[in-house]
Amino acid sequence: MKPTTLNSPKPTSAKTSTPTGAKTAKPTGAKTAKPNGEQKSPEATALLRADHKHVAALFAEYEATKSVAKKKKLVTEICTELSVHAQVEEEIFYPAVQKASKDHELVPEAIVEHASLKDLIAQVEGKEPDGEMFDAKITVLSEYVKHHVKEEQNEMFPKAKATSLDMNALGAQMAARKLELLAARGVPS
Repeated sequence: MKPTTLNSPKPTSAKTSTPTGAKTAKPTGAKTAKPNGEQKSPEATALLRADHKHVAALFAEYEATKSVAKKKKLVTEICTELSVHAQVEEEIFYPAVQKASKDHELVPEAIVEHASLKDLIAQVEGKEPDGEMFDAKITVLSEYVKHHVKEEQNEMFPKAKATSLDMNALGAQMAARKLELLAARGVPS
């Protein structure tokens, strides 16, 4: 889902070199170094905003390409990012926000929106981008994500920040879970 960040977690996967010179992806929202060398976790909503921004860039890249191979690669990345993001929100962020804010509207609505996104993901994940119906599904998925992100960022995030939640501790928990989920999907960290 979308959008800037505290201590600038990169909106796209940063490339880091290994001793052999190979490049590995560093998942969005990874910990950042403090001046004294300690690791600082991103604030929870900053981590989610970085994810939102990264996925928006992937959708824009999809729209700009004509290459079927590139589209397939982008759809794989979009589906992975959205699936992991939704799972982290549903397991950690939403329950914490709902409990702290006593919300009975925004969180349930977000979970229903996730169900629609998951349905579209299931229709395109692992499939060949084979024409206008496939492209239409990606367009609708992108539009659903934009709507969902707008509501999260404009309504849920301010509500979450107004609570007594420790957003840095929540961010650390979310970042750790995200790394676990990405690793389970075979995405290098």
